[in-house]
Amino acid sequence: MSRQLTLDLGTPPPATFDNFIMNEENDELISRLQKLDLALAAGPVPDRSFYIWGEPGSGRTHLLQALVSDASYGYARYLTPQSPLGAFTFDPRIGIYAIDDCDRMSDTQQVALFNLFNEVRAHPSSAFVAAGPAAPLALDVREDLRTRLGWGLVFHLSPPSDAGKIAVLKLAAKERGIALTDDIAAYLLTHFRRDMPSLMALLDALDRFSLEQKRAVTLPLLRRMLARPGDDIAPPGTGPNRFE
Repeated sequence: MSRQLTLDLGTPPPATFDNFIMNEENDELISRLQKLDLALAAGPVPDRSFYIWGEPGSGRTHLLQALVSDASYGYARYLTPQSPLGAFTFDPRIGIYAIDDCDRMSDTQQVALFNLFNEVRAHPSSAFVAAGPAAPLALDVREDLRTRLGWGLVFHLSPPSDAGKIAVLKLAAKERGIALTDDIAAYLLTHFRRDMPSLMALLDALDRFSLEQKRAVTLPLLRRMLARPGDDIAPPGTGPNRFE
């Protein structure tokens, strides 16, 4: 099994719809989420409850954060298992509730989430967008919450292909004036965390390192950067992964 490197690369770039890897199987979901903010502002929306599921690395967290970032200031709220219980209280000024990692919520949070769903359903100007690792019927949550999550539109989020990741990396490299060859792109995918925010952060680090060294970006240069003292090695899948 390949190994991946965990580096101190600073804060990853913000999650947006623009830097989400497009996959035609996800087109309908992306289109609905991008239009949700304006649709709610224009009047009642028939489809206001969404549940998004997919395996780790499919982009669930990225999409929810992009949805909140794209909404008008203060109009959307992002909820996770780390959110305080009070954040689950319905506020009519909030148009979009984006709930991540439903399966990891505590029992108390699940009760609050159930109540929040019912409140959102009763207010036509609000929307409920939740995400988890499995379809509603297979989700390890309270039965009443599981049922509610399946009431609205349910989308399976197809993960990006390696070809899609490479295409995005090459485009980002071109914008930075870097000619990213196939061998470098392949090395990035096999020796580092495979989520796009981490890969993009590594590309930025490589760009800075090449400027410091006054060398063109090559595979030997990438290997030298990753081999610097202080760069810990961790198995694939370890460490934070926002692109879930």
